[in-house]
Amino acid sequence: MHSNPQASVIISTYNQPKWLALVLHSYSIQTASNFEIIIADDGSDDSTKVVVDRFVTASQFNVIHVWHEDHGFQKTKILNKAIQAANSEYLIFTDGDCIARQDFVATHLSLRQKKHALSGGYFKLTEFVSNTISKASITKQNCFDKQWLLEQRQPKSFKLNKLTNSRYKALVLNAITPTKATFDGMNVSCYKADILAVNGFDERMQYGGEDREVGERMMNNGIKFKQVRYSCICVHLHHDRPYKNEEALAKNEHIRKATKRLKLKWSNYGIKK
Repeated sequence: MHSNPQASVIISTYNQPKWLALVLHSYSIQTASNFEIIIADDGSDDSTKVVVDRFVTASQFNVIHVWHEDHGFQKTKILNKAIQAANSEYLIFTDGDCIARQDFVATHLSLRQKKHALSGGYFKLTEFVSNTISKASITKQNCFDKQWLLEQRQPKSFKLNKLTNSRYKALVLNAITPTKATFDGMNVSCYKADILAVNGFDERMQYGGEDREVGERMMNNGIKFKQVRYSCICVHLHHDRPYKNEEALAKNEHIRKATKRLKLKWSNYGIKK
């Protein structure tokens, strides 16, 4: 356990203890060790606390469990609390359903750059494959192995290139991908000071683009987003999204349009009220 960690990995979660246990396991076998874990818990019940407590007992990491009561989708609020709880100047944001490859933290740290944020991607596993993943297959790094995944009936697609081990191939693919580098909460990292400078997440926002919006304010404030989707690798476990609702999406879209049009750098609905 380090008193001044190089990075704070912020993992957002809500009532997915089975997935969270696998995700935490993927952080216990990282090649980098000087980081802390912050669980941004949007009101999960006790079964999540059990998973977190078990992990704390078994691991040498500093683990901070930031929790608030369940009042619907309030991910932006819990993420703001997690940012404030971080002891490191560098933050890596991800989700409780994204298993990190062994070099995930090390790669984020090696590519970090002042006045930049790193925009990673994720490889989506099918429901069938997600249910075959175990701690053993994570330890062996099977879930990042193209051949193994195909054997588990993961469909063949170009997206399997997101799991490349080749540094050169990753550089080329990062350079040519048409996907814009944005703030995607499943795999993004930045300096804590840069997200505080725009007042964190807009707490009016619910599901749908709430992470993109904070990135847009950061861009308006001079932060460049760098594409690392083929370098910083994680796989996404399958789940449904019951919290998706049209009204919230429309409201979020309205907020994002204002951010873009007015080139806003600050939200009055963020960390500082």
